[in-house]
This record gives sequence, C-alpha cells and structure tokens, in this order.
Amino acid sequence: MTVTSVSEQQDAVHAPTRVALVSGATSGIGLAVARLLATQGHRVFIGARNADNVAATVKELRADGLDIDGTVLDVRSAVDVRTFVEAAVDRFGTIDVLVNNAGRSGGGVTADIEYELWQDVIDTNLNSVFRLTSEVLNTGGMRHKARGRIVNIASTAGKQGVVLGAPYSASKHGVVGFTKALGNELAPSGITVNAVCPGYVETPMAQRVRQGYAAAYDTTEAAIMEKFSAKIPLGRYSSPEEVAGLVGYLVSDTAASITAQALNVCGGLGNF
Repeated sequence: MTVTSVSEQQDAVHAPTRVALVSGATSGIGLAVARLLATQGHRVFIGARNADNVAATVKELRADGLDIDGTVLDVRSAVDVRTFVEAAVDRFGTIDVLVNNAGRSGGGVTADIEYELWQDVIDTNLNSVFRLTSEVLNTGGMRHKARGRIVNIASTAGKQGVVLGAPYSASKHGVVGFTKALGNELAPSGITVNAVCPGYVETPMAQRVRQGYAAAYDTTEAAIMEKFSAKIPLGRYSSPEEVAGLVGYLVSDTAASITAQALNVCGGLGNF
C-alpha cells in the first residue's frame, strides 16, 4: 500500500489529469513509478523492450483500476522512441511528465571491456535520456506547456566511481550532468528537470549485478549481498517503492521550485 502525503493528495484533487510517460516500466523501479503515478491520477503510458511484458504490465495495472497503456520501446532506437511518443500522444494527449528509467548494468575489468559493451551501456543509459527527452519536448508537446516535469533515474554511481563499473558509472555521471544543464535551461519555462539517484535497490537488475561481482571475486552472491548491505548505514537495500516515492513528489505541484538537482535515495550510502 502506497501512502501519499497531504500535499500530494491536494495536488491530486486540484490538478487536471496529466499524462506521464515511463520507460523501462515492466519491473523494478519503473514498475513502481508507473503504479504510483497512475495511483496519483496520471494517465500513464509505459514502454519496455519486451512486448509481452508490456502487455502483461498494462493488464496487471488496469486490473487495479489504473488508467494505463503502453507499447514496445527500445530506447536505443530513434525510430522506436518517436513511435512510442506518437503512440502516447494519440492515446492520451500531449505529455506532462517524463520519467527516463530504462537502463542496464554493465562493467568488468576496464581494460578487458569490449567496445560493444561500453557503447551499449552508454547508448541505453545516457543517449536514450537525450533521445526520449528531445522527442517528448517536441513531438510530445511539453515545450509548449506552462508546466512540465522530467525525472531521470540516475544512480549514486553517477556521483562517484564504482569499481568494475566504469561504463555504468560514466553513463550515470552523464545523466546527472545532462539533468543539471537542461534543468537550468528550462527553468524559465516552468518545466523542471531532476535526477533521482538510487543506491542499492532490490530489483532484478540488482540481482544480476550481485551475480557479476560474485563471479569477478570468486565468491557467492550471498557474500556480495552481505558486503554491500554492510556499506549502507540503514543496513538494507532500498525498495523500488521508496525510489518511486521521490519521483512522485518531484512531479507534484509542490515540487515546482526543485530543478536541476540530483537527489539520492540510498539509505545514507552517499553523503554527496
């Protein structure tokens, strides 16, 4: 059960129905964000690479009475991105909220990383944020509105270096930099741009990351889990719903003065 604040409840009562796009929304943080935004009264259009997963997620959320639709989306493809935004506008109208969540992990010993891996991590995590944001501002009509919200899911790895994670860390640093630059650029327009920086969050991707570190260090996934959890002052991973909660606030009317920021949800892991 999601608990909303009084200010968020007031926003939902007084605000007109708004349209939100969420990429990578069939699991983990993206799914939690899509569910929360729809619960707050947004009409939500989701995308992900696997069409079956998109259809299943739409069915699941509609069964809960939420106004949601979606289609397949590969954020590495300019054609896919344009088609996705056009479909959202056709279905719900011009776009008020964009959450750039789609991403992937990737790393290893830097000297051994193949260029194709580096390129795919950068394209999936960073280039896609520009690609989808540009399409939403133009085809999605956001640049012509007096209000807009763009939230980019970055990472605490976008503020510090991560051992054996050079491609991922580089891509997320880029997302943070893009967020700050665009946030300042669009500030006079009433469109805010912020990054949410999760630390360790229990998602399917987190499990894959632990498996990768376990293989690199010749240990067990349980040992990696214990090692990572010990670094977090709260002593545990965050949940996708906790990350989504910050997104839900940033897209609200009461967050109108917050822009060009990169805010952590990390259990105290990052004091930066």
